[in-house]
Amino acid sequence: MSALSIFICLLVYFAVLMGVSWLTGRIHTNDSFFLANRKSPWYLIAFGMIGSSISGVTFISVPGAVGGGSFSYFEVVLGYMVGYWIIGWVLLPLYYRLQLTSIYTYLKERFGYYGYKTGASYFLLSRITGAAFRLYVAVEVLQISIFNHWGVPFLVTASGMAALIWLYTREGGMKTIIWTDALQTTFLIAALVGSIYLICQSLHLNVSGLIASVRNSPHSQIFFWDLKSPQFFYKQFASGIFIAIAMTGLDQDMMQKKPYLQINR
Repeated sequence: MSALSIFICLLVYFAVLMGVSWLTGRIHTNDSFFLANRKSPWYLIAFGMIGSSISGVTFISVPGAVGGGSFSYFEVVLGYMVGYWIIGWVLLPLYYRLQLTSIYTYLKERFGYYGYKTGASYFLLSRITGAAFRLYVAVEVLQISIFNHWGVPFLVTASGMAALIWLYTREGGMKTIIWTDALQTTFLIAALVGSIYLICQSLHLNVSGLIASVRNSPHSQIFFWDLKSPQFFYKQFASGIFIAIAMTGLDQDMMQKKPYLQINR
């Protein structure tokens, strides 16, 4: 695709996000901004969690990591499943019962003022650092694929992207984020399917031929049982459990969506 074509797709994408922000932010109260009126459908949140958990950075980096570690990342994913089970059966009932706006207020009740401030401060530090890194990677991709061709400085590109993100989230709040997460997941899955299709075409393979090529590749190994290997199964599996709990179950950005979903009891 040409730089102009990619830029048009980008404009259309942000136009859709702005439309979603306008639709979800028409009735604007503090409860709707911070808590999405406690009426977000659970299946919408679950679907959107795919996109908010992996992000575009994962979409770019994990395929590249296969060259160094094969499919060992799947061992971590298996650990995620256990971690999410712990989140669903231990942490979520706690957040529901206390009806928390910020999950770190639980630390205040359990460990006191300084425990609460420490947890919240580390969240802010980690979120600012992580968001800055993810934004940098996304902007760098856009800079290389579009704006370098037009001589636009990186600082201008980064400032423009940050301003657009601020515009579509400032009105709708949490409800907007829930819907845009679902939209992002849709595009990520569509990009994955499209990438597989284009790879099949470029290699002149059908789906069965592509599966056979992956199976016969030395990079297709999933499980590693050598205790000294960095990809040792139990180490990766345990890492996945703790990563899921720490980065999802104890993260305000991720968990703020959970206590306010619509659920039939």
